[in-house]
Amino acid sequence: MADQNFDLIVLGGGPGGYVAAIRAAQLGMKTALVEREHLGGICLNWGCIPTKALLRSSEINHLLHTLDAYGFAADNIRFDINKIVKRSRAVAGQLSGGVKHLLRKNKVTVFDGHGTLAGKGRLSVSKDGKGVAELAAKHIILATGARARVLPGIEPDGKLVWTYKEAMVPDAMPKRLIVIGSGAIGAEFASFYLNLGAEVTLVEVLDRILPVEDAEISSFVQKSFQKQGMKILTGAKVQGLRKNATEVTAVIEAGGKVQEITADRVISAVGIVGNVEGIGLEGTGVKVDRAHVVVDEYCRTGEPGVYAIGDLTGPPWLAHKASHEGVICVERIAGLNDVHPLDTGNIPGCTYCRPQVASVGMTEEAAKKAGHQVKVGRFPFIGNGKAIAMGEPEGMIKTVFDAKTGELLGAHMAGPEVTEMIQGYTIARTMETTEAELMHTVFPHPTISEAMHEAVLDAYGRVIHI
Repeated sequence: MADQNFDLIVLGGGPGGYVAAIRAAQLGMKTALVEREHLGGICLNWGCIPTKALLRSSEINHLLHTLDAYGFAADNIRFDINKIVKRSRAVAGQLSGGVKHLLRKNKVTVFDGHGTLAGKGRLSVSKDGKGVAELAAKHIILATGARARVLPGIEPDGKLVWTYKEAMVPDAMPKRLIVIGSGAIGAEFASFYLNLGAEVTLVEVLDRILPVEDAEISSFVQKSFQKQGMKILTGAKVQGLRKNATEVTAVIEAGGKVQEITADRVISAVGIVGNVEGIGLEGTGVKVDRAHVVVDEYCRTGEPGVYAIGDLTGPPWLAHKASHEGVICVERIAGLNDVHPLDTGNIPGCTYCRPQVASVGMTEEAAKKAGHQVKVGRFPFIGNGKAIAMGEPEGMIKTVFDAKTGELLGAHMAGPEVTEMIQGYTIARTMETTEAELMHTVFPHPTISEAMHEAVLDAYGRVIHI
């Protein structure tokens, strides 16, 4: 069994862990990374990337069924779910291989196995119950990620009741589907299967879908989903599931009434919990709160020399948040002088359903609760020439400003390609621009991004195209 010394050890090779390892190597640290399954973690292998490949396929299916509007015709349109899944898995494999190459290029030593804290500055690595290595380092970063939350009565079985993992590799296309939970994961899978022709029921325990988004955006998306044929139950609680050999019946209480809905499959998308078990936290100063590791603004835990980043540390559960935390953590360890704590208010969130959803900063409700007097701007995509030309006129952009200072408090979008456009508002918030700079910025024509400009102008009574 190898015994090796390093400056830094990273436990977990997801988007937080592998980025942290590469940045550490760039800064001259002798770095090791320990990963028990797939380099790239859940994001590259079973999350962000393969789901976007699936959603691209469902988007194409939708476009093929609207060809007449663009002057085209096609007969006998069909798809092969196995080929759709195969392409998604190939995309994931390509990117995982790319991470392996990047780690090798940056001279990061990778250990294949399960890592466990084994005393101050030490980490044991095992594989299939056998010791692989005993590693030592002054600094250890925990980046073990998270897994799907399981609720009593709707436990996934991998056959009739799925987590996100089974939902990405269906062996057959379900005709009827129930999705429990309408956050980003639930909304994306509901949209994917709906656009491939499934009869979808989306169930949310809170009073609206996409509950972390601005209320107007949630309402807009719900109406769009329903227009597409999705059944949505809000303020609804799943009391239990009954299964037979091929079907699942969900007992759902909503609006004071109990109803039963039968489907071929159920997807449980009710949140995630951190992977805090089995990594040696017992007996350390690492504090765990509600299944997530507690850290300070520089990702330090309560145990000297031990840090934690990404989904392991709690919301927002986003790959780009994990990557940025990894960089901040490593640069702080390296003693760089220009390291700033992460402002979660400047982290954009994206949901890749149809219509897409993207946001950054405060919702209108949150801004008012925080004591701000606000100016709110709105602009519909029906007023944007490029959106109409694309045949995608359903969408909206909403901006929230502080009425006294002109600070952009938040931006919220729904519609085509908004997940690409939100970065403009994110940069604006990071640079602390006000409405003045945004109004004086020239946006190219014809682009959907012009709607971003108009939504700013609208907040100040200067909108042109509505």
